[in-house]
Amino acid sequence: MKTLFTFLIILAIAALVGVIAYQDNGYVLIGRGVTTIEMSLALFIFLQISLYLLIAFSLRIIKRTWALPDFIKNQHNSSKTRKARETSKQGLIALAQGQWKKAEKILLKHIDNSETPLLNYLSAARAAQKLNEPERRDHYLALAHKSMPDADFAVELTQAELQLAHGQFEQSLATLIHLRSISPKHSHVLHLLAQLYEKLNSWNELQALLPDLKKYKISNAQELYRLQKCIFHNLLNREDNLTNDSTVNNIETLWQSLPKELKNDHDIIIDYAKKLIQLEMNEEAGTVLKNSIKHQWSLEMVYLYGLVTTSHLQLQLDFAESLIKQHAQNPVLLLTLGRLCLNLELWGKAQAYFEASLGISPMAETYKELALLMDKLDKTDQANQYCKNGLLLATEEISFKKLSSLELKVK
Repeated sequence: MKTLFTFLIILAIAALVGVIAYQDNGYVLIGRGVTTIEMSLALFIFLQISLYLLIAFSLRIIKRTWALPDFIKNQHNSSKTRKARETSKQGLIALAQGQWKKAEKILLKHIDNSETPLLNYLSAARAAQKLNEPERRDHYLALAHKSMPDADFAVELTQAELQLAHGQFEQSLATLIHLRSISPKHSHVLHLLAQLYEKLNSWNELQALLPDLKKYKISNAQELYRLQKCIFHNLLNREDNLTNDSTVNNIETLWQSLPKELKNDHDIIIDYAKKLIQLEMNEEAGTVLKNSIKHQWSLEMVYLYGLVTTSHLQLQLDFAESLIKQHAQNPVLLLTLGRLCLNLELWGKAQAYFEASLGISPMAETYKELALLMDKLDKTDQANQYCKNGLLLATEEISFKKLSSLELKVK
């Protein structure tokens, strides 16, 4: 369009000059010393325009000839860049397809001409990680940092992720803590920290991290629920949880810190009740188990309820007996009832419950309780017989467990 417009302007000027020359050809005289040149005005203008065009064309040819080496060099560099871009694409495809060795080789092939050397080095580091070559991985990460110093956060984040995957937990932790100090809300940093704390069994640190995981929506509700259960279980059963006042306070604080839905979780209640029984906090254990059994029937809770000795033994027995209406044929409930009767020294009633439990489903524990009861009543022969039956049953159960374990290994 621009060329056409220029051509039309020149054509209009030429036509105008032609009309003027036709009306009056004009006269031009050029003299120097004794030499004179005479010509028409139209011819003079024509020669001037031709000379201008000739000079302009000559200058353009000279300029292009002068710039030719740079032009050739730029074309060559562009060709290298295009080749590097294509190579990088092939390397990333190979990486995505799990061809680690091929990906590493291709990604580094034309990296000096790559428009994105940082991406190439980071991808090559991932490939080296998959090939179990941590030294090459760290070398590529160092080159990545050198290629673009401003991208040190991205490089360190990749390094932390790869260290975590390779089992270098302490190094990964140091890197992630540094990154979090720079960007406390960074989602991937928080996500990696949560994974790392769980692997390191750093439950206090993971518990402290939970509010940020929830606040910034790093983990979904299901994952947060799983983490909270895991944290509670492990903090509750730490080796340093000895039977002292400090431990009791810590456990009660831990329980109170749980959200309502977790306090109603079956596994959490079982863990908590076992710990309370271990610490001889029978009143608390009895209350927790009783309230929970009212809302959800659980054999484990019923079993644990029989191991609790509260200060209100009759009320404890009354509650357990109220469960018979719906679970009369449950051997675990009958075992629990027998134990509660023992606490109240109701020997006959306890024997009846134990025998009823055995009639439904023989258990080694029930035989043991009956043997102890018979021994207390000086019925030595019966005590020996129950003890013998219990030992035989326990041996069979152990053998069956071993056999089941062996079958699983064979499969």
